[in-house]
Amino acid sequence: MHRVSRRAATFGLVSAFGLAGVFAASPAAAAEPLVQAAWLAAQLGNPHVVVLDIRPDAAYRAGHIPGAVSADYQATGWTVPSPSGAAAALPPVDRIAAVIGGLGVGDADTAVIVGDDFAGTARVYWTFKVLGHAQVALLDGGWKAWTGAVETGPAVRKPAAFTAHYDPGVRALLPEVTAAVANGHAPLVDARPLSSWSGAAQSPVVRAAGHIPGAVSIDQNGTRTADGRLKSADALAALFAPAGDKPAIVYCNTGHAAAADWFVLSEVLHRPGTKLYDGSMSEWTAEPSRPVER
Repeated sequence: MHRVSRRAATFGLVSAFGLAGVFAASPAAAAEPLVQAAWLAAQLGNPHVVVLDIRPDAAYRAGHIPGAVSADYQATGWTVPSPSGAAAALPPVDRIAAVIGGLGVGDADTAVIVGDDFAGTARVYWTFKVLGHAQVALLDGGWKAWTGAVETGPAVRKPAAFTAHYDPGVRALLPEVTAAVANGHAPLVDARPLSSWSGAAQSPVVRAAGHIPGAVSIDQNGTRTADGRLKSADALAALFAPAGDKPAIVYCNTGHAAAADWFVLSEVLHRPGTKLYDGSMSEWTAEPSRPVER
């Protein structure tokens, strides 16, 4: 494993305050859903804080946060295609729980998700939430926000016992979405660009262009500032005003982009009951009889 010199300075700061011994006996560090780089730097060396880097493995090996484990979004198995037509659904609970444990995240650990795609990190965050693991956070601004020590080469943690407690309160399945279309009991939020919502653009994983009837368009790309950090809570509240104040069901093509909107509604604007429809348009349009508006 090859390290750059800044790593020593970071861990020197930790040692100066005598935190290493405290970390050895401490449970997972309490973290907000969105953490800053300074908070994460102070946790380096804490065995109960696991940094999962979901960038492609080649980027990870070129340089990553000290101790971060490679959890490549595409290669690790965070999503699977489903027989119902969903292109990137939640894997079977026992399977994804085994993946997380294999990465070294245990029941007493806080997972901090880092990447270069906010929607991807939000989707992994949501995966922890749907498995009932509350100790999870995102690094605000992602990899680009990290200015501290870096290292190259792989970091490996021992496999850990990770226990899943499936929480249906953050996931919408097809029957619930069908009911929402029929009776309007929950607002539908389309996180794709307006061109996809309108039907002007169409993903190859979607059978029919357009949107689920009644859905409002709130492009997830509008949730961040130019440097990739989330906008202020006031700005986000204004952006999501068209969704109303009821718990919403958020979707996109595959449940990827929608995770960004879900994170804002659920974790930043604190609207409990907000759900991610991971089947999204790929599953919705797999059956031609389901309605699509343009």
